[in-house]
Amino acid sequence: MKPINYFGLLLCLSFCYACTSKPAVNQPLTDANIIPVKIMELQQQHNNTSMAVSGQFTTDDEVMLSFKTGGIINTLVVKEGDAVKKGQLLATLNPTEINAQVQQAKLSVEKANRDYQRTQNLFKDSVATLEQLQNSKTTLQQAQQQLSMVSFNRQYSEIHAPKDGYILKKLANPGQQIAAGTAILQTNGAAAGKWMLRVGVSDHEWSRLRLNDRATIQTTALPGLPLQGIVTRKAEAVDPVNGTFAVDISLTGKKPQAIAAGMFGKAVITPSQQGNTGSGTWQIPYEALLDGDGYSGYVFVTNDHKTAHKVKVAIAGIDKNTVTVTDGLAQSRSLIVSGSPYLTDNSLISIQSPVKAVK
Repeated sequence: MKPINYFGLLLCLSFCYACTSKPAVNQPLTDANIIPVKIMELQQQHNNTSMAVSGQFTTDDEVMLSFKTGGIINTLVVKEGDAVKKGQLLATLNPTEINAQVQQAKLSVEKANRDYQRTQNLFKDSVATLEQLQNSKTTLQQAQQQLSMVSFNRQYSEIHAPKDGYILKKLANPGQQIAAGTAILQTNGAAAGKWMLRVGVSDHEWSRLRLNDRATIQTTALPGLPLQGIVTRKAEAVDPVNGTFAVDISLTGKKPQAIAAGMFGKAVITPSQQGNTGSGTWQIPYEALLDGDGYSGYVFVTNDHKTAHKVKVAIAGIDKNTVTVTDGLAQSRSLIVSGSPYLTDNSLISIQSPVKAVK
């Protein structure tokens, strides 16, 4: 019996398998290779788009008035809402203590002056030394400065109106004992008509605004009467209480009479920066953003509705449900908003029902 050549048999089987098999790259694509996604058409918003804001009316000269020294309030001659004139007496402290301090300082000056005069005479007679004369003079000067200080304190044991305006708040009552510097009254200079609407804006809105941008203001106190204003101040730090930036809109033109501090108002601001400069933003859903760090992130886009591409975007702000993008989407047509976690760059996609653009 002839021996069987197993090695040759294996070579033949391998050759036959290679001839009958097809390359893997030529295999047809299946549905498993295509990822279903939802898309949103991208719409750029130019920086001169008007923005709606709201806030409260105030003035830029509100003052908290207080006494220079502590004591017991003797009189408070105004109440909340009263109109006041510059220099008008508003409140006084009980004068007993401060008057006693002034009288004591006057007596100290008189005594120091007598001692100085006596020392001068003794020095002329060579009885007192030069050092004694100098010391008595210093004591007199100290007593005079003490009198000047208590006289100043007595002057500010009364509160006078710093300018024409209104009493906004009364924070104490007659008979109440208060410490030095405790606020007693809050006033403003509303009589001068320097009203402004103080509003809160997001970081993205803050970056769009410029000083002197024009605004139209509405308030329910003046229905059907729009007021004109301009942006006069932008806060340089965020308010830690509400997380917004304060912006002041000062009224221009004729000032209305039917406005009070704290009154609610709405405004529409038109940023002066023109949209034809090429600058603009995109509002995209928060769920479309990948690997966001507050300043940049990634999204998937498509131009042919067949292939997904991963692009890096610059982030200007993140609100509750939307993200403001300032760069990275200029060459993109559609944003993929659903299915992104399953995608890689150049993944094949199939389009489901489109999503409306974020306004």
